[in-house]
Amino acid sequence: MSDRRGGRADEHPERGTALHLALVLLVAASGAVEAISFTALEHVFAGVMTSNLALLGMAIGRGQATGVTAAVLALTGFALGAAMTARLTRRSGDGGTCWPAPVMFSLAGEAVVLAAGAVIWAALGGTPGQTAQDALQFGAAATMGVQSAAMVAAGRAASPTTYLTGTLATYIVRGAGAGRPDRWVPAQLTALMVGAGISMVLLREARGWAGVLPAVLVVCAILTAATPMIRMRRSSGGG
Repeated sequence: MSDRRGGRADEHPERGTALHLALVLLVAASGAVEAISFTALEHVFAGVMTSNLALLGMAIGRGQATGVTAAVLALTGFALGAAMTARLTRRSGDGGTCWPAPVMFSLAGEAVVLAAGAVIWAALGGTPGQTAQDALQFGAAATMGVQSAAMVAAGRAASPTTYLTGTLATYIVRGAGAGRPDRWVPAQLTALMVGAGISMVLLREARGWAGVLPAVLVVCAILTAATPMIRMRRSSGGG
């Protein structure tokens, strides 16, 4: 696993198993959100803004107003979620061995928005109208913006969870090229596919419940990431 400074995961041994597992769960959640966003909402991505910029350009080139609106909603939602999280976490510092409290609060906010979206989705039977689709698309992109910015704020204790192209490239270069593979990268890539795959199954077999999966995964990630913090407090109290 690479961090945003280009370092290797084994250069940061303080990033323990609990945080690695939390990252895997967040990646699975982003995969689930992307599957719903692209296939059941507006055919744009909730967290991959590079692709959305390309989709926006194609929609403009084709003169497709619907495609332009969808891409703009996703881009705006993501930017707003990231900006709000950046403001909340700007003084959090680098957690090192755990995620700072503002990061955890941001992820909790993400879980709340995802849960609200799941309720709306279920109430509409998994078949929202255009206005509801727009609102859900905006909200989904906002949650991915929150998650992305929260992982940036977590510093060396985290890594990207909503876009893995750089992670894959680094894994190939430093794994195959230098013989130093990171065992957690395959887990993240697999989690992305599993999250998306389960969402597709739910959309086909139990459509009204599809929105529950991302919220549950983010909650599980928060609980998992809290383990190092709990251990540190217990250790300090015992000392």
